[in-house]
Amino acid sequence: MELRRQIATRYIQPLREGGSLPALAEADDGFKYVVKFRGAGHGPKALIAELIGGEVARALGFKVPELVFLDIPEEFGRTEPDAEVQDLLRASRGLNLGLHFLSSALALDPYSNSADALMASRIVWLDSYLTNVDRTYRNTNMLEWYREPWLIDHGAALYFQHSGTAPEKAALTPFPYIKDHLMLRNASRLDEVNAEFSKKLTPEKIDEIVDLIPDEWLESREGSPTLAEQRDVYRVFLKTRLENSQIFTDHAKQARASL
Repeated sequence: MELRRQIATRYIQPLREGGSLPALAEADDGFKYVVKFRGAGHGPKALIAELIGGEVARALGFKVPELVFLDIPEEFGRTEPDAEVQDLLRASRGLNLGLHFLSSALALDPYSNSADALMASRIVWLDSYLTNVDRTYRNTNMLEWYREPWLIDHGAALYFQHSGTAPEKAALTPFPYIKDHLMLRNASRLDEVNAEFSKKLTPEKIDEIVDLIPDEWLESREGSPTLAEQRDVYRVFLKTRLENSQIFTDHAKQARASL
């Protein structure tokens, strides 16, 4: 399993809708990408969450924009007049993450484009599994492109990695923020989806996805765990959570019942 690696060649504009200040850029393959910068917010850990979240969603059959590794050269974006953006670009030299830009896609309006019970249950299960806090009515992180829903922006997932909680312990917790999920009300088929996805997402696929994490996004300071040990944190969390998926499935059902 591989992601393409490209070089960002043209800075087009900042996308100020996102809290991490992503940007629209063109790469040396001629395509446009939404760039998530390693120098923003939670740093490379947010890119790891974006990478894992996007590829887990893809493995489960969701439509997700192609993810590519994007190198940011020193001269990239030098003409951008905003000092905040320049600081961000300087802090992001090297390897970043790009999402293929879906031209003319619109933010999905959950009020006029409500998902059916099966799709809603699948998305709720995914976000409960990934502990993705960022798919609410305030910020749907879903696009409608050619009349189909596409999932974007998983950088806020896997929040255990920011708290210092052991992955085994974090994996066995319910997901309390599911009560705010925009699809929860329609998610009436969670047990069916839990059985489906628990078989579809295999330990081997999890290993393939975790192996995509670049060395550059992991700690390399003296005294830090080895790169393999740092990747194992994500393996343990994802595999343990999958094996115990009934915990967060039951919690989502309870949250739905209380609406």
